[in-house]
Amino acid sequence: MHTAVFAHRGSKSNRPENTLAAFEEAMRVGSDGIELDVHLTKDKQVVVMHDEKIDRTTNGKGQIKNYSLAELKQFDAGSWFSPKYKGERIPTLVQVLELLSDFSGILNIEFKTDRNVYPGIELKVAQFVRQYRADLPVVYSSFNHESLIRMKKIDPNAELALLLWERLADPWRYTQQVGATAQHLWQPSALSETAHQLQQHGIKVRAWTVNKPKLMQLSFEMGLDAIITDYPEVALDLRANFLHNELSEQSKRD
Repeated sequence: MHTAVFAHRGSKSNRPENTLAAFEEAMRVGSDGIELDVHLTKDKQVVVMHDEKIDRTTNGKGQIKNYSLAELKQFDAGSWFSPKYKGERIPTLVQVLELLSDFSGILNIEFKTDRNVYPGIELKVAQFVRQYRADLPVVYSSFNHESLIRMKKIDPNAELALLLWERLADPWRYTQQVGATAQHLWQPSALSETAHQLQQHGIKVRAWTVNKPKLMQLSFEMGLDAIITDYPEVALDLRANFLHNELSEQSKRD
């Protein structure tokens, strides 16, 4: 098994994050997974953006929950990154699922419910995934573990991942209690003995956000299940070299 490479908010390093342009680039470079974040608008539409506010990544201001989808679509979500992406809009989850019609990797949907609760978001997301890409492997993650518990009730087969900054004592026990099969750990926590403990108990470990080549290399050497990175193309090239070197070393031993 090799370490999978997930594109964080799409290819965030060279495209405006969480836009269709970013997800297109993530697919172009051959990412094994794509990570994105979801919120609910005032009229209960599921949109893709990281922050609760639109201030940082659009030419508007205010909370997503205070805008209708039509109002949000008026804002430019690309120019802040580069004039080249002027006219990029905040995408809906449905738009992303349609864009990923030929994507065969894993989609990681993060519920941004740790600050705003967004009642009903889990059910809406599950319905959209079922309607538009029922065949797509999806991992649901959140810092709000109650969101994950709600998703498990909606879809008992849903694959869940706990988002965590810190390491836990006996981390597999809590993970199993929630019904999750993975932990998405902040990289200093993931690149520790905790990863081995979790994997020994059948819990997958995905590290975020791994952007430095030396930490990517360490992740491959440790055999983490995945890294979540702003630089998917760089990570994929490094992994190819790592696997090539591993095969060469194996051939010498044989």
